Amino acid sequence: MSESWWKEAVVYQVYPSSFKDTNKDGWGDIKGITSKLDYLKDLGIDIVWVSPMYKSPQADMGYDISDYKTIDPIYGTNEDLDHLQSELKKRNMKLMMDLVVNHTSDQHAWFVESRSSRTNPKRSWYIWKDPKKDESGKPQPPNNWSQILGEANSAWTYDEETNQYYLSLFTPEQPDLNWENPAVRAAVHDVMIYWLDKGACGYRMDVINLISKDQRFPDAEPVLGPDRKYHPGGKYFVNGPRMHEYLQEMKHKVLEKYGAITVGEMPGVRDVDEIVQTVKSGTGELNMIFIFDIVDIDNVPGKVRMTLRDWSVKDLGRVVSKWQRVMKERNGWNSVFCENHDNPRSVSRYTDDSDQFRTYGATLLALMETTLAGTLYVYQGEELGMRNFPKSWDPLKDYKDIEAINFWKKCIDLYGDDPEELARQRKVLERKARDHARTPMQWNAGPNAGFADEGVKPWMRVNDDYREVNAEKQRSDNSEGLSVWQFWQRGLANRKMHKDVFTYGDFETLGPESEQVFAYLRTGNEGGKWLIVLNFSSEEAAWELPEDVKVEGWMAGNYTKGKPDKPLETPVVLHPWEGLLGKCVD
Repeated sequence: MSESWWKEAVVYQVYPSSFKDTNKDGWGDIKGITSKLDYLKDLGIDIVWVSPMYKSPQADMGYDISDYKTIDPIYGTNEDLDHLQSELKKRNMKLMMDLVVNHTSDQHAWFVESRSSRTNPKRSWYIWKDPKKDESGKPQPPNNWSQILGEANSAWTYDEETNQYYLSLFTPEQPDLNWENPAVRAAVHDVMIYWLDKGACGYRMDVINLISKDQRFPDAEPVLGPDRKYHPGGKYFVNGPRMHEYLQEMKHKVLEKYGAITVGEMPGVRDVDEIVQTVKSGTGELNMIFIFDIVDIDNVPGKVRMTLRDWSVKDLGRVVSKWQRVMKERNGWNSVFCENHDNPRSVSRYTDDSDQFRTYGATLLALMETTLAGTLYVYQGEELGMRNFPKSWDPLKDYKDIEAINFWKKCIDLYGDDPEELARQRKVLERKARDHARTPMQWNAGPNAGFADEGVKPWMRVNDDYREVNAEKQRSDNSEGLSVWQFWQRGLANRKMHKDVFTYGDFETLGPESEQVFAYLRTGNEGGKWLIVLNFSSEEAAWELPEDVKVEGWMAGNYTKGKPDKPLETPVVLHPWEGLLGKCVD
C-alpha cells in the first residue's frame, strides 16, 4: 500500500460557531481558531478542517451558503482567514475547507436570478418542476419525497410568482443545484480552485453523493406508513446515475492538479462495490469517504435518522472489522471517526458517560480510533470526552438545530394527546439530537467555559458540566491516570511513531464475538504485531487470549499512566470500559 501525507495526517474538525469567540458577540470566529492553534499542535493535529464559514443566512448553521467566496461577518473576514492560513503554515499545519455544493442558500445570487422568472438564464441552475393539482385545483408537490431535516414536510418548495416548485431536499432555504447543467459544474469548479489557490489543502464534501438525481423524479415508496404524505426518496438521489461522472470530472479538472485531500460525506450508501469505486486508489474519485455505519448503529434500519434501536458490541465490532478488511483487500482507504457536528457525543452514545465512567469510556474510544487504519478525524471536544447535555434541557428553548426543532414540532403535532409516545420520542431527541455536538467548547472553568467573555451570551447554552470537563483542567492533570486530553495526545503520538502498524498495517479480529469485548490485531511490515482489547461494558470482563497470540508486554491502557500491570497469560481480566494495548511476540 502506497504511503501519502494525507493518509498519515490527523484531522481536527472545528465547528466555528462553537469553538472560540473573540469579538464578544457570542459566536465563535476565525480569530478564535487562530488563538488556539498551539493547543491543537500540542495535541498532535496536522490538518484543521473548519465547517462552513462562508456568507450565509444561517438557516442551517452555515450549510446554506449565499456567497462561496466571502467569509460571513459573524466569523470575521477573508483577511482573517488569510492570517489563519499563515499561522497554520508556521506550525507546519494545513487548512481543509468544507465544500457544500449539493445546494445553496435561497439568498445566493444564483438562486435569486433563477427564481426571478422562468426565462432567466439561471433558471436551469436549479431543479424546477410544474405542480401537480389536487381535486380542488390547489398546487401540490411534483412527487412525495420528504424533506431530509423534517420528514413531515415536502422536499419541494412552491414559488407562487412563477407557479413552479423547486427541489429543496434539506430545507426550503436550501434549494438543490442542478448538476445536469454544465454551467453549474463549472461554477463549482471555480469555487474550489479559488480556495485551493489561496492555500487550502483540500475539501470535506458535504452530502456529495446527492448531486445526481434520477431525472424521472418518481414517487418514493411509502416506507413511513400509509398515514404519511411524504416519504424518503433517497433511492432516487443517493449515489445517483451520474454521480461518478460528475466526481471524475471534478477530479480531473480540479483536484488532481493540486494533490488535494478529499473526504466525501456520503449518507445512505451501503453498497461495498459502490463505495470502493469511489475511493479505490488510482481510479477512485475521492481519497476517502465518511462511512456512516458506525454513526447509524442505533438507527432503525430503513427509517429516518431520528429513530432509536438497541445495539451491541458485536454490532460495533462487525462494522469496524468489515471496513478495515474491505479497504485493505480492495485497495481503498478509510476515514476513522466516531464524532462530527451531525451526531451526539461518542462517549454518551457508545459508552457510559456517568461521572464514574466518562473518562474511561472516552479513552476507550480514543484507544480504538488511534489504532485503526485510515485517516483519523477528531471532532472538537472529543479530545476532552465532552458529553451530551442533560435530559432536563428544554427542547423548545435550549435546542437550536433545525432538525431537532422540526422533529419536536412533528412529535407534538402527532403525539400531543399520547403522553407515552411523546415520552418515547423525547428519548430519541435526547439521545440523537445534533445539538449535543454543538454546545460551546469547554476551555476552562471560568464564565462561559472560556468560550466567550464574562457577560457575553453564547449563541447556544454551555453544557452544565464545564467546571469539571474542560481543556485547562485536563491538560494540567497530575493524577494517577491520564486525563482524556492527555490520553489522546499520547495515542496520537504513538500512532505516528508506529504508522507502519496503526495507519498502514494489517487488521485481524480476534476471538469469538463477545457481549462485552472487541479485540483485534494490527500488524506492520516492520513494526511487528500489536493487540488491542476493548471492554465495551460497565462490568468486569474476562477475555480468553487465542492460543496463537502471545503478549510480550502490555504497553498502554486507559486505567494507568504507565504500562498496565497485567498478567500476560489468559484470561485477560478487564475493568469496566478498560482498553489495553499490547505488544505481541511476532
